[in-house]
Amino acid sequence: MRTFGPAFAGHSALARRVYWASLSEGGEEEADGCGWPQSFPVPLERTRQEGVTLLTGHFVGRNDELGSLEGILDELDRGCPDAIEVVGEPGIGKTRLLREVAARAGARGHLVLSGAASEFENDLPFSVFVDALDEYVAGLEPGRLAVLDDAVQAELAHVFPSLSALAAGREVAPQHERYRSHRAVRALLEHLAQTQPLVLVLDDFHWADSASVELLGAMLRRQPAAPVLTAVARRPRQSPERLAITLERAHRSAAVTRVDLGALTLDESRQLLGERFDMARAALLYQESGGNPFYLEQLARSPMRAAPEISTGLDVPAAVAASLAEELTLLSEAGRLVLEGAAVAGDPFEPELAAAAAATSEVAAMHAIDELLRLDLIRTTDVPRRFRFRHPLVRRAVYEAAAGGWRLGAHERCAEALAARGASAAARAHHVERSARQGDLAAVAVLREAGEATARLAPESAARWFGGALRLLPQTAPAEERVELLLARSWALAAVGRFTDSHAAALAAVALVPGQPSALTTAVATACASVERFLGRYEHAHARLVRALRLLPEPASVERVELLIELTLNEWYRSRYEAMRDWAAPAVSAAQEVGDAALMAAAAVMPAFADAMTGPTETARTRRAQAAALVDELSDEELALRPDAAGWLAIAEVYLDLYADADAHAGRALGLARASGQGDPLHRFYPVLPRVWYVRGKLAEAAELLDGAIEAGRLLGSPPALAGNLFNRSVVALAAGDLDIALATAEESVELTRDLDEGFVTAWAAARLAGVLFETGQPDRAIELLLGRAGGAELTLIPGGWRAYWLELLTRCWLALDRPGEARRAAALAEVMAEGVQLPLAATWAGRAVAAVALDAGNAAFAAERALASAETAAAVGAPIEAALSRTIAGRALAESGEKDRALAELQRAAAALDACGAWRYRQSVERELGKLGHRPHRRTRPGRANGAGIESLTGRELQVARLVFDRKTNPQIAAELYLSQKTVETHLRNIFHKMGVTTRAALARAVERTDPAASVRPR
Repeated sequence: MRTFGPAFAGHSALARRVYWASLSEGGEEEADGCGWPQSFPVPLERTRQEGVTLLTGHFVGRNDELGSLEGILDELDRGCPDAIEVVGEPGIGKTRLLREVAARAGARGHLVLSGAASEFENDLPFSVFVDALDEYVAGLEPGRLAVLDDAVQAELAHVFPSLSALAAGREVAPQHERYRSHRAVRALLEHLAQTQPLVLVLDDFHWADSASVELLGAMLRRQPAAPVLTAVARRPRQSPERLAITLERAHRSAAVTRVDLGALTLDESRQLLGERFDMARAALLYQESGGNPFYLEQLARSPMRAAPEISTGLDVPAAVAASLAEELTLLSEAGRLVLEGAAVAGDPFEPELAAAAAATSEVAAMHAIDELLRLDLIRTTDVPRRFRFRHPLVRRAVYEAAAGGWRLGAHERCAEALAARGASAAARAHHVERSARQGDLAAVAVLREAGEATARLAPESAARWFGGALRLLPQTAPAEERVELLLARSWALAAVGRFTDSHAAALAAVALVPGQPSALTTAVATACASVERFLGRYEHAHARLVRALRLLPEPASVERVELLIELTLNEWYRSRYEAMRDWAAPAVSAAQEVGDAALMAAAAVMPAFADAMTGPTETARTRRAQAAALVDELSDEELALRPDAAGWLAIAEVYLDLYADADAHAGRALGLARASGQGDPLHRFYPVLPRVWYVRGKLAEAAELLDGAIEAGRLLGSPPALAGNLFNRSVVALAAGDLDIALATAEESVELTRDLDEGFVTAWAAARLAGVLFETGQPDRAIELLLGRAGGAELTLIPGGWRAYWLELLTRCWLALDRPGEARRAAALAEVMAEGVQLPLAATWAGRAVAAVALDAGNAAFAAERALASAETAAAVGAPIEAALSRTIAGRALAESGEKDRALAELQRAAAALDACGAWRYRQSVERELGKLGHRPHRRTRPGRANGAGIESLTGRELQVARLVFDRKTNPQIAAELYLSQKTVETHLRNIFHKMGVTTRAALARAVERTDPAASVRPR
């Protein structure tokens, strides 16, 4: 960690004394992209030392870039968060530019924290952020972080070693919900930026570990709600694909400002070289360096001579490589040995570990450190007993120049030294992987332990360690052990969206198991089929599961039941709803013979689930009740073994209009899965609760859960899982009036499903987009999607009573295009479907469709009758939004019939219900109908003044929130006081910030203090 400016506000007195003492002693002399010493706070002049010419450390050129970055710092002073990306080849000056920005930010009074990735140590989770933040948060005054939520503190404890004490007794997110760690770090940054703007500098990010890349992506998608500037430097040609894609998307969406650095001009190079080189020599050095500042500086360090032909493994000009090689010849033998040991130990490195790698004493190593500092090959950091190489290219040159056999021994010695210290397996894994011998079971155990330890927060790193363990595993090892490692690697790869690689690992496991019935064969087939479902390859998954089932003998077994359950579920994904019964019934029979309570409950859910898709409803409800009884009888300990039993039961209950039961069962399933640490890796439960909450009118809660599910889906990278969460988010946003979000999420979900096999997910994605298109005045496109991708005029790819829901939409689309004949046919189909399934909401939607057709035909009395019946049916099952939408049509029909009082009563009931649910768009539609009847709508809170500015533009609820911010209340405290969800509070704050023209809570508090008369008398 490197810190500039008044960084230790809130730190202990000891920490402040240490920090300022380090400045008085010359501070840090860190390497940078130009090879220059930093401009703050060390002295700028260097002189000739040991035959090496060092340059004057002044900043040269980059005027346009600095002007742009100064503007960003100005915005930061005004409270606006931002991000910058500095891109360029090695040595072009990225680090030096960031240091100049850091120095200027420090001069403005900003808190500046910086960290860097390292080339060879890129698999420790969040290592770049830990390097930047860990030392700083360790020095915070006790209690400074106590205001953060318990969940945030628990996640931070597993990200930052210095905060590990916060983990005591607190639940942490499972692997697929690691977005909660990202939110926790964002909350930490927001907290640190409350008193002063924060600049977070993350250098050499092309070497960042996968967890750091995911965290950066999360911060760019949703920047901290505080003045935080994230500044990243990277080499484009060495950036992993995921990082490049993340930053490119952020650049296209204007979430990050990109700064491309090119070569210095000849004049700028002369300024850098200074007066000690004449014009001819400067021109020659410029030509050889190509204007690259590091190359120029390296060439200037050595006397002018012909460059020998050498190989350093560096992608640099030969003259630069020769200069580096010549510089290393100035070292004593002891100094060279310790420098090579340091190159193996890490960057930054501790002298004790460098000594261990070099197989020398610590006393000898400290003498060598002095020599290396004199020659400017290494530099101090602000952390005691920690040093860095002058530049990553210097470390690479030293590492590559060391003999290969010696490096193996050095890595082995580092691993042993770390083990003696009690270092974690993850900390040792890098050295073990590079030095262990084939068949070394102790090394296999270390790598496996490292994989298991990092799987939750950094599954891509875990996949590397599992792969390393597989490479070292002796050929004589039992097949089961190799299969376990392959499956662990497969799941880790799937968790970061590398499904092709995940599938390859799973197939490798398939090849190892014998073609004979066994628990291992079943486990491998099920795992492989799950990955194929992630890929949307439902037909492949079906064939694989059938083959595995045929291997099993007829007598019942746990394996047979599990395969039958998986086959039932896969038919659902394939939209082969009738075929679900073919597997569900045998699953129940086999489970009963096995006698395991949790397995019997999971199997019993399958027939109910199948019947819920196709009817008859009475049979489905009977079987659902039987399955629910078995699930409810299970203790939490028993159900934790098969939480999917409650999860799939909840999905069946959604299709049977049993929303209160679905709410309870889905909530229990997700809670137990999280408590067990498994979570919902297959994303089976995520779609259930939001749909239940939407129907029950809990829009804020649904949006909050879906936002997290979408973040999890992006990390997972599974098109079906992400698409499902996106299209569910779309319908919630549409009801709330967030048309931009509704359209963007629906369009993305459709795009994600284009290459999937036809089925449930593709149909629902298309239908949800159709709903948004209709609301935005595009009924023709909506019809095209419904007919083309949801199963034709009868929408056969939509299961259960929900087909009536989409037929009602199709009815409205035809009416909007003035095609009443097609509308009547769609409404009639909805009635036939509702009659067939005998479900309340299907009857609600069919009745509303018929009412809309009747109203369009001028039969207002009949329309009112059907719409009112539709509303009462919806109300009876606890679906307030659906009831209100039906009352809206009833109100229009009654008005046309001349029954104004009844019309007003129904419309007012609809407006009140929609207002209570937060369905603002639909409420506005009702208010327009009320306005036509001359009625001024009633609001729960006063509206903001239409032409008002500042505080006058806030609604009553927004003013309440703003005043609580002035009272220094946190979002959770505001939510508790006003009986709102935290997501609703965040939505109010976004609206308030926009109306008030501010971007931070501090700025809002100041605005409230200036303009709200009540603020002056409120105690603070």
